Amino acid sequence: MTRPITLFTGQWADLPFEEVCELAAGWGYDGLEIACWGDHLDVALGASDDSYITAKREILEKYGLKVFAISNHLTGQAVCDDPIDQRHQDILPAAVWGDGSPEGVRQRAAQAMKDTARTAARLGVDTVVGFTGSSIWKYVAMFPPVSQQAVDAGYQDFADRWNPILDVFDEVGVRFAHEVHPSEIAYDYWTTRRALEAIGNRPAFGLNWDPSHFIWQDLDPADFILEFADRIYHVDCKDVKLAVGNGRNGRLGSHLAWADLRRGWDFVSTGHGDVPWERCFRALNAIGYDGPISVEWEDAGMDRLVGAPSALEFVRKHLFDAPTAAFDAAFSSK
Repeated sequence: MTRPITLFTGQWADLPFEEVCELAAGWGYDGLEIACWGDHLDVALGASDDSYITAKREILEKYGLKVFAISNHLTGQAVCDDPIDQRHQDILPAAVWGDGSPEGVRQRAAQAMKDTARTAARLGVDTVVGFTGSSIWKYVAMFPPVSQQAVDAGYQDFADRWNPILDVFDEVGVRFAHEVHPSEIAYDYWTTRRALEAIGNRPAFGLNWDPSHFIWQDLDPADFILEFADRIYHVDCKDVKLAVGNGRNGRLGSHLAWADLRRGWDFVSTGHGDVPWERCFRALNAIGYDGPISVEWEDAGMDRLVGAPSALEFVRKHLFDAPTAAFDAAFSSK
C-alpha cells in the first residue's frame, strides 16, 4: 500500500504531543494529521519561531512519523460564524477569543488561519484541513422564512473573509482543505458548489473528504469524490451508523450526547458502520488520489486505545491501490 495511513490528533489533544506520537508509532501509523490545539501545534509560535518547528520535527523523527497535513478546525470555525458565543470561547485559544467581541473574534481567527498556513509551510506541509464557519447555518431550517438575499449575503461574507486568508495560503504554497460538514458554509453537494463559486473556484480552496457527514444526510460519499475529483485535497477516514426507522430516532440527533442509543446516528468504529468503503476507495483510486488516509477516531462508545489500532487494521486490510499502468496495458491488450 503506497498511501500513508495517519492518525488525526484532534481527539487526543488532552494528551501531550509526544505521548500521542509514541502511541501512534507503537500501533504502526505512518504519520499524523496534527491538530492545532492542546500542546500539539501552536500556530502563533509555528509561524515565527524556528526552534519551535525544529522541536516538533525532532519529536516526529524520534518516533519515525511523518506529517502530511495539519488541522485547525476550531479556529477556522470562528472566521465566519454568527453568532459568536460561549461555544466558541470553549474551543478557541485565549488569544483568539480576546474580549469576546464577535467581530474581533472573527478578525483574530482570520489572522490565526493565516498563521496556520505559514506554520504548515515551515513544517514542510502543503495541506491545512479545517472548517470555515458560516453566518447562514442558523438558517438551515429555513423558518422563519429566510430571503434569498440573506443566503446570498452569507456566501459573500464567506468570500470576503476567506479570500484574504487564501491569499496567504497562495503566498506560502499551501492549500486549504475544507471539511464539508454541517454548521459550515459547505455542508452538502449543492452548498459545496455554491461555496466554490463564491471564491471563483480558486485552487487554494479544496476539500477534506470525510464520508461520515454524508451518510446521515442521505448523500453518496463515493459519488461526491467523483463529482469533486480535482478538489479532494485530503481524506479523513471516519465511519457512521444510522439508527433511524424506529419512529423515534431522528437524523438531527435530538440534542443527545454522542453514543446515546436514542440518537438517529452516531460515529462508530471504522468498518462497523454504513459507509460503503469499497466503493469509496475505488472512487479515490479513480481520481488518482495518492495522499494520506487519516483515521479520525470519534467513537464515544469505545475506548480509543482499543479503537485507534483497530481502525488502522481495518484500513490496511480494505484499502487497495489502483491497477498499475503495466496491468492496464496488459489487460487492454487481451
